[in-house]
Amino acid sequence: MEEKEKAKLEKEEVQEERPQKKQFRKGIRGLCDRWKDFRDRTPTLAKAIIAILIFISIIGASFTAFTTYNFTQNNPKFCKSCHIMEPAFEAWKKSEHKDINCHECHHLTIKELNTLMVSAFIRRIEKVPVRYGKIIVPWKYCVGCHWEENPEYPAAKKINNSRLHARHYFMEKIECSKCHGYRVHQFTLEERYCITCHKDREVHGKGMVDLPCLNCHTDRTPTLLPGPKKCLFCHGDESVRKELILDATIDVKHFQPPEELIKRAIKINRPKDAPMQFFCYQCHRPHKKVRPDYGTCLSCHPQIVNVGKHKLHIQTVGLECTQCHKEHSWRVTKEVARKVCTQCHEYRNPLTFIGA
Repeated sequence: MEEKEKAKLEKEEVQEERPQKKQFRKGIRGLCDRWKDFRDRTPTLAKAIIAILIFISIIGASFTAFTTYNFTQNNPKFCKSCHIMEPAFEAWKKSEHKDINCHECHHLTIKELNTLMVSAFIRRIEKVPVRYGKIIVPWKYCVGCHWEENPEYPAAKKINNSRLHARHYFMEKIECSKCHGYRVHQFTLEERYCITCHKDREVHGKGMVDLPCLNCHTDRTPTLLPGPKKCLFCHGDESVRKELILDATIDVKHFQPPEELIKRAIKINRPKDAPMQFFCYQCHRPHKKVRPDYGTCLSCHPQIVNVGKHKLHIQTVGLECTQCHKEHSWRVTKEVARKVCTQCHEYRNPLTFIGA
C-alpha cells in the first residue's frame, strides 16, 4: 500500500510540474489570443527572423508576379512561345511595326488571353486561321499613332491630310485592317489590292496593263480619280514629276511608277492655254477604252457638224477630228493649218473656216 501511495504522489507531482494547456476562445477572438500568446512566448530574435522571411517571400512573390505579367503583356517573345504564331512573329520582325510591342495594337484582357491559350491547346490549332474582313485591330488603336500625336512613336506616318483615307474610312466606314494587315503583319498595301473590292476595274491599254492602282489614282483630288498632272507624271516632262514628288502625297510617295515605265510612256504637249482643260479620263477611259475616237468628240460637241466646214470634213470626206485638231492642243492656229491643211488642199486661213 505504501508503494502505491508513493507512486500516486510522484504522479501528482509530475502533473503539477507539467504546464497546463492554455485554453483559447473561438473565432476571431481566439485568433487574437493565439497571436498574443505567440508574441509573448517567442524570443525577439526568432520574431526578427520570421519577419525577414515573410518580407522576402512577399518580395519574391511580387517580383515573380510582375515579371510574369510583364513578359506575357509586353514581350513579343511570349506570343512566339505558341508554335502557330511563329510565322506571324517572323512577319512582324520584318514589318514597319517591328519596334512596337504586340499589345500596343492587340488589346486582350488577361481573361481573354487565357481563354485563347486554353482554346488553342484544346483544339490543337496548327496555324493562324484566315481572317479576311475580320476586325482584329479596331481603327481606334490605329489612329492613336497615325492620326493623333503619340510621343512614344513620333515618326508614325500621319493620314490627317489623306483624301484616300478620308474617303475609305470616314465616308465608307471601312476598317483600317481590311486593307492594311489583311495578310498577317503586312501593312503596306499590295499594288493591286484595290481590285479585291473594286472588281472589274482592270486596266487596258498599251503599257498600262497590271499597273498598280495608285500609279494613276491620286490623293490630290477629292474623287481620287487622276488629275491631269498625275497623268503627266509619266506622259509629261520632268518639271511635273518634281512638283508631284515634292507634294509627297501617298500615291506618289509609295507607288511611284518605275523609271523604265516613265521613259516608255508616250510624251504629250498640253499647253496651259489650250482649250478644254478638263481631266484626261473624260476622253481616255483606261478601264474601258484608252484611246477615244472622233465619236467621243461628238458626244460633247454634237452640233459641231453644223458649224462652218465641219460637215464637209467629217461626214463627206470622212476625216476624224484629230486629223485637224491635234490632241491636247486642239486649237488650229495658222501655223498648224500650214502643216496640216496643206496635206489635202492649199492653205486657207483657219479664222475664216467657221464662217465659210
